[in-house]
Amino acid sequence: MVTKRLSGEAGHHRKFLAIMDETPECERALLYAARRAVNSGGGLILLFVIEPGDFQHWLGVEQVMREEALERAEQVLAKYASLARERCGVEAETVIREGRPAEQIHALIEEDQDIAILVLAAAAAKEGPGPLVSSVAGRDAAFPIPVTVVPANLTDEDIESLS
Repeated sequence: MVTKRLSGEAGHHRKFLAIMDETPECERALLYAARRAVNSGGGLILLFVIEPGDFQHWLGVEQVMREEALERAEQVLAKYASLARERCGVEAETVIREGRPAEQIHALIEEDQDIAILVLAAAAAKEGPGPLVSSVAGRDAAFPIPVTVVPANLTDEDIESLS
């Protein structure tokens, strides 16, 4: 069942959900989503997903690794939220989740009915667009909202003119 989107109703506004990670191309998704949010009077959400499997160790080591991953996620989101504020003039909501990326993206979209557009960045490598775009384009692709994939090779000027 698809949760109804509320972004077009009174008291709500369209939110753009950009997935942040530590890939070079995620800045392109951030800037595109931030510009679209500004140009449409919408909001911006930045999501960082800490993937499972990174913590399969002894209990003490697992806790330390989880805390380090959370701290790193907070640093990445703070960096990109600051960039969105400085370059585009938009305040971003930040969300950290732990789990499989496609599942966590789906869950957040279902929880926040104002999210109307999912923005991902595609790597420019000959190996393919990257694991996140590949997984989203695969079996997990049934999102209840449109997905925008931003190529890594877009310049700031390109993004400005397209958004």
